[in-house]
Amino acid sequence: MLLRVLLSFFLFCTFFSTFSQKTTVSVAAEKPPFSLDEVQHRHFKYFWELAHPGNFQVPDRYPTDNFSSIAATGFGLSAYLVGVERGWITRKQAAERVLKTLELLKSLPQGDAMSGVAGYKGWYYHFLNTQDALRYKNVELSSIDTGLLMAGVLSCMTYFDQNNPEEKAIRDIADFLFRRVEFDWFLNAQNRLSMGWFPDRGFLSADWRGYNEAMILVIMALGSPTHPVPASMWESWCNPYYQAGYQGQDMINFGPLFGHQYSHCWIDFKGIRDAYTKEAGFDYFENSRRATLANRQYCLSNPNNFKGYGENIWGLTAGDGPGYAEMMYNGRKQVFDGYNARGAAADYNQDDGTIAPTAAVASMPFAPEVCLPAAKAMWDRWPVGPYGFYDGYNESFTWPETSPSALPGQSFWVDRDYLGIDQGPIVLMIENYRSGFLWNLMKKNPYIVRGLKRAGFSEGWLDKVDYLKLTSGISWADGEKVRPNPDVPLDRNGFFKREIYVDSAGNKLPYQLMTPWQARPGEKYPLVIFLHGSGERGSDNNSQMKNGVHAFCEKKTLENHPCYLLVPQCPADERWGGSSRDWQTMFKDEPSVPGRMALELIERTLAAYPDIDRSRVYITGLSMGGFGTFDLLMRRPELFAAGMPLCGGGEPKYADRIKNIPLWVFHGELDESVYPRLSRRIVEALGKIDGNVKYTEYSTMGHNIWDITYYNPAVLDWLFEQRK
Repeated sequence: MLLRVLLSFFLFCTFFSTFSQKTTVSVAAEKPPFSLDEVQHRHFKYFWELAHPGNFQVPDRYPTDNFSSIAATGFGLSAYLVGVERGWITRKQAAERVLKTLELLKSLPQGDAMSGVAGYKGWYYHFLNTQDALRYKNVELSSIDTGLLMAGVLSCMTYFDQNNPEEKAIRDIADFLFRRVEFDWFLNAQNRLSMGWFPDRGFLSADWRGYNEAMILVIMALGSPTHPVPASMWESWCNPYYQAGYQGQDMINFGPLFGHQYSHCWIDFKGIRDAYTKEAGFDYFENSRRATLANRQYCLSNPNNFKGYGENIWGLTAGDGPGYAEMMYNGRKQVFDGYNARGAAADYNQDDGTIAPTAAVASMPFAPEVCLPAAKAMWDRWPVGPYGFYDGYNESFTWPETSPSALPGQSFWVDRDYLGIDQGPIVLMIENYRSGFLWNLMKKNPYIVRGLKRAGFSEGWLDKVDYLKLTSGISWADGEKVRPNPDVPLDRNGFFKREIYVDSAGNKLPYQLMTPWQARPGEKYPLVIFLHGSGERGSDNNSQMKNGVHAFCEKKTLENHPCYLLVPQCPADERWGGSSRDWQTMFKDEPSVPGRMALELIERTLAAYPDIDRSRVYITGLSMGGFGTFDLLMRRPELFAAGMPLCGGGEPKYADRIKNIPLWVFHGELDESVYPRLSRRIVEALGKIDGNVKYTEYSTMGHNIWDITYYNPAVLDWLFEQRK
């Protein structure tokens, strides 16, 4: 997320250039009638025909060919096996290609130099030069792309099982490559893998967590015989899952469909469940089915009225787009992106009218009843090339009539490129739909099976595996003794888990919750409630994290003041407190719905976490959240040990309700969004009745005072000192 991403999670270090070609709606004359075999074979040929003749690395894209992609090479290694099973190539041809590919990967130099190497500590750089297969420019050592490469490597290790020198060499080199990957070197103190490393800058703080394409990477890290990670890593991976309803589907959300496909290219998750899915009541295969249906339903609803979307024309995922920054469309300004992670989920929406065929086609095993008709409809409707579908199509992006390249008649954007990481899932997932070949193959791989078992998976096919026989003779390093690499920084977003509180009337209050850093049994911890401002309202369960929240995630704060941090998100057009929009009314007898639900959520949190110290429940908020802080304090003064409102205001006539609560009020003297007199009035009213209040007004600042306040250690020290 993608990572939820974080567009981070999905577009990191993407040095793609996007190209387009004008085309009419007519179908190319040379295109044969639709068949799954034809579609799959054409996409297979991308790997078989385009791998570099000298180093056998697969190009990231074609016909634009700037560099190879290690992930595309991983997909290619598995695609060769499909080619054998389908009769497009012989086993001998595949073995020869695979062996040369693996030999090259083994021989490429590894090290921490800025250039002249292909990887380090078993990991590989995201992209490699076309000619020499060494690091391309300044790209990162990529954990997920190395993981996808290793998935292809392991598939070859398992497939080529015959007792001849060539296939034995494949097994030996594949085993060597996998064992060489130092998964534990990428491990941070939150038991997660960093997304990448640079020789001059070190590790990225962004890490792999929650439901996305890296599930197979984590399973391989758990299954490594030489550099495993602790089994508890799986819980750290699952903890940030965001399960919420979207487009009629209850699912673990991730917007672009590739996140629901990549790991499933190799692992059959149908019928096997970990602790999370056992509680959820559905497995990861079913989750991907629901995500597929939700993606399609979003396209059917077509809220932006893009052209072409319909019953069988749908599918949003990462891929190319027209690449024009902005154009007029349907009387509005519309941004048409280049390469982007398009998708739709409860917490994610990226849609500019670009359909990527891989979204629907590579989801075929999950929902063939809608994906197969989509594949046929797109094949019949759009131009295709010798390597199958082009990467993207956008019927809403039409060429300007004044364009010198415009042709008469109706026209729209069609990508000129194919992308290896989108071609691969089409080949592999069509095969899994047709025969289950790759799924059944990887059920025989000891490292995949061990990784699944260490992650806590059971039931289904996994319980039928003769695990002792499968892993016989393998010596396993003790992953439980592995310690995090102190050089890997922490991602502040990674401390939070996202949930939704639904009240008895069906109202929803999204929230994020941080638990105490490295909590110790028997200790009690404070609870901080953080109320955001009006600009962060919505339902994405992410925007509320913009301002000030991460001050509580600074290293020294985590160590000195471990706490629970509850950050709810107010719905659009609602307010935390009873104040009117013009501030003429500062308090109403009846709380707002979000305010009431926030109080209910606090009580639920206290009940769910008995290690919360009820004498140290604090509330703070900024702007609209500053008003909300005063409002909730006045409604439940007995609940809170301290309050810290920023650039807000409270009703002076109810000051007596909060006179005994320690308060530190902040405002900017130059604030033109919320006038400082609104804070001054309540502070003066409290002063007249000997209220326990401090007031800080920044003489040179306006509305944005949250950073200077929350990142001041003295402020947080004061807050955490307060007790009832």
